[in-house]
Amino acid sequence: MHVLIIPASGGEGEGTGFWATAAPIIPHPVEFFFSLVTFAILYWVVKTKVVPRLEQIYAERAAAIEGGIAKAEKAQAEAKAALDHYNAQLADARGEANKIREDARAQGAQIVADMRAQAQSEAARIVDSAQKQIEAERQQAVVSLRGEVGRLSTDLASRIVGESLHDEARQKGIVERFLAELEAGEIAPVKIGKDS
Repeated sequence: MHVLIIPASGGEGEGTGFWATAAPIIPHPVEFFFSLVTFAILYWVVKTKVVPRLEQIYAERAAAIEGGIAKAEKAQAEAKAALDHYNAQLADARGEANKIREDARAQGAQIVADMRAQAQSEAARIVDSAQKQIEAERQQAVVSLRGEVGRLSTDLASRIVGESLHDEARQKGIVERFLAELEAGEIAPVKIGKDS
């Protein structure tokens, strides 16, 4: 191997040769080969070690992001399904509550109507019973008064006439006839006294 040694500044051949007069933009061959080898080693390290690791990290991140998106979509779908289920249950509960409320109103109205009908029938029964009782008491009073009026009138007539009118059949016939004429209006009341 040949090594080319370039003397530092101040050496003897400093002003001579191609590199002394060459443009500063053209690299020296040793520098060029050293840079090329360094670049090749660096390129190989990046290609074999860094890039595969970066691609692996990129793939893991992409998978995590896609998995996260899929998980988020799945969670969103589950949340939407749960919300739909909740809304359906809420609608069912509201419908059932409305049905129960309407049934309760109908039952309440039926109970009120039944109670009203029962109260009206009870009131009619009480009125009918009272009317029957009043009629019975009236009949009893009429019978009692007829007997009493008959007895009083026969006593009075006996005193006026001066003979006994206590014969039962005769007394009853006279009283019945008198009361029938009185009820029919055939007998007019007569005033007795000084003004007549």
